[in-house]
Amino acid sequence: MTSPFAFLSVRRRRSPLSGMFFAPGDLAGFALIHALAALSADVARCPSRFQRCNARSLVRRLRILSSLFEFLEESFASFPLPPPFPSSAVLCLKELYIFVYRSKILLEYCSQSSRLWLLLKNPQISGSFHDLARELATLLDVIPLDDLLLTVDIREHLELLRRQCTRSELFVDPYDEDLRRKIHSFLGRLETGVLPDPAELRSTFVDGLGIQDARAFRTEIEFLEEQVFNQDEDMDLPVVGGVIALTRYCRFLLFGFQDMEFGRPFGDQGRISRRRLSSLGSSVGQGSADFSLTIPKDFCCPISLDLMNDPVVVSTGQTYDRASITQWIEEGHRTCPNSGQTLANNRLMLNRALRNLISQWCAAYGIPHGTPEATGALAESTVAACSSKAAIEANRATTRILVQQLSAGTQEWKTIAARELRLLAKTGKENRSLIAEAGAIPLLCRLLHSTNPVAQENAVTAILNISIHDSNKRWIMEEEGCLKLIVYVLIHGLTTEARENAAATLFSLSAVHEFKKMIVDEQGAVMALANLLMQGSQRGKKDAVMALFNLSTHLGSWSPMLDMGAVSALVGALRDESVAEEAAGALAFLMRQPIVAQTIGGEDTAITSLVGIMRRGTPKGKENAVAALQEMCQSGGLAVTHKVARMQVLRGLIRTISLTGTKRARRKAALLSRLCQRCEAPTAMAFGNDWLVDRTLSRTNSVRGSSFRSGNLSVSVSMTIQVPVL
Repeated sequence: MTSPFAFLSVRRRRSPLSGMFFAPGDLAGFALIHALAALSADVARCPSRFQRCNARSLVRRLRILSSLFEFLEESFASFPLPPPFPSSAVLCLKELYIFVYRSKILLEYCSQSSRLWLLLKNPQISGSFHDLARELATLLDVIPLDDLLLTVDIREHLELLRRQCTRSELFVDPYDEDLRRKIHSFLGRLETGVLPDPAELRSTFVDGLGIQDARAFRTEIEFLEEQVFNQDEDMDLPVVGGVIALTRYCRFLLFGFQDMEFGRPFGDQGRISRRRLSSLGSSVGQGSADFSLTIPKDFCCPISLDLMNDPVVVSTGQTYDRASITQWIEEGHRTCPNSGQTLANNRLMLNRALRNLISQWCAAYGIPHGTPEATGALAESTVAACSSKAAIEANRATTRILVQQLSAGTQEWKTIAARELRLLAKTGKENRSLIAEAGAIPLLCRLLHSTNPVAQENAVTAILNISIHDSNKRWIMEEEGCLKLIVYVLIHGLTTEARENAAATLFSLSAVHEFKKMIVDEQGAVMALANLLMQGSQRGKKDAVMALFNLSTHLGSWSPMLDMGAVSALVGALRDESVAEEAAGALAFLMRQPIVAQTIGGEDTAITSLVGIMRRGTPKGKENAVAALQEMCQSGGLAVTHKVARMQVLRGLIRTISLTGTKRARRKAALLSRLCQRCEAPTAMAFGNDWLVDRTLSRTNSVRGSSFRSGNLSVSVSMTIQVPVL
């Protein structure tokens, strides 16, 4: 099986001469000479499409060195017992090894990077070639040629090479510099709101840079976006962001929708499905005949033993996945799980280097990586840093082209336009605003009824991404028939992705209070969300439960949610750890109504599940569970309170939460203990004062106690809400 680290030599995009380099410490004598000969011969064959003049000069110098190493290798081989080299010669040869290796890295960097990236970094990369020339001149000055027993012709070649390197000056290709200045002039025009002339763009991008088709443009864009996301090198983010937007505009302006695939669902293009990913533990695809891969140990969280999505470093220097170490700290632990040392503080620092390695490893094997929360937040912050007037104007022009095709293009081109709008709306509130202002929403709505699964999926996901910008929510809800069509996709969507993204769209739209009733009243919406919660994938369940949670906060939602099966679905979701926390939060709101509280309280499984969350859930889950039980007892009446009070483990859990829970959880636990204490059933009376929590907590919650006696209880539910961006 291929080594998990084999991808690094191919996908490495870091600054070519950054970091430290070391010669192999175990090589000496003939082994060192052999390694040098092999490495230099390999480097001398490295192709380079860019920095041609500098690259040719470097390769020519490497060929002269290669002749030196080949001569030494042949000389050593001719001796039955090769003589030892002086230590000074060995040291110089090791330094030459480092030089050759650095040359290889630089040439590979130039051959694997995109044209635009090399153009933007043209002065810096030219400087790297010049640094290598000066370094070689120094090495040839100090190398003891007399000790190497060289022939006259090789000595003359080396002397000539030394003089050339000594006299060499920094060379920045004037043709490349002219292209770079043109790119910057285009950005300058965009800053003033003027679009560059199409003929000039074609001359620069197609004729000058050799980007000959739409596929090549897409490759350039993806490479630049990768650099922005990884940020392994210093860069002017607004300039790079502007170049990305300009390149995207040129792609559609110059080539339209030629050579673009549209026939496959978006989620299937070179990616592993979420279901396949959810089955990954410490190994990927174990037992599969066509895919077998072991996750490197360093990429796994020491706590969960799963692939880390968001690696962070704690104060002891150990690295964990953010979700796992956050839960560890929230549970009251104050030590490092790995080392056992006391944590000096609770600060978590992003391990950017490891995150980049994991992302590259996942990309190399086609594995989606990153939680929506962590990846989405990082992408949003990165896009904000890249924002500029030039990028906005270029994206505005691109949006006009896409919306025009969405309106008047063929069905195939409409499908492609929807996908590109989906991608453009993936990050950046400016992009989402531009797309809505250009009139894309009604055109995307028409595709929701499409019989093409790709078109439908891209359209609903584009609407989801557009809806994340708050001002766009109203445009979507006010568009005639749009909500009905979103619910249609939720019920009858042609792909799983489409149905899940429709649920996520309802979740996003329901964040606005006045839209909650409209969604609840839309025929089939609540029932479809309930069905997705009961039968969907893990991601589908998450989208559905979050949408139902938002809807439950509306006072008039309880009746349709009860009638349409949403309450039963939420009760069933209490047994699913992935959605139990949100389900408990939604039920806490719904059980303010006596009918709902009595209905749920009549089911032993509901009470048992809530108690189970109080025992094993996250701090937020425990808070929501105790709030739900408190509301159940408050609104459900004496009979329901009797059932809750009879739970043998409840007293101990209330005491634990009263001491270690969140502030809200402690307050809810105090109220729940009073409700159970006031219960007049003999079983509850037998508990006596055991239900009372610490008096200090009682005094702290005296105001809440007054609210309880006046019958004016409010429900507080803790919830972290993050709209997925797809």
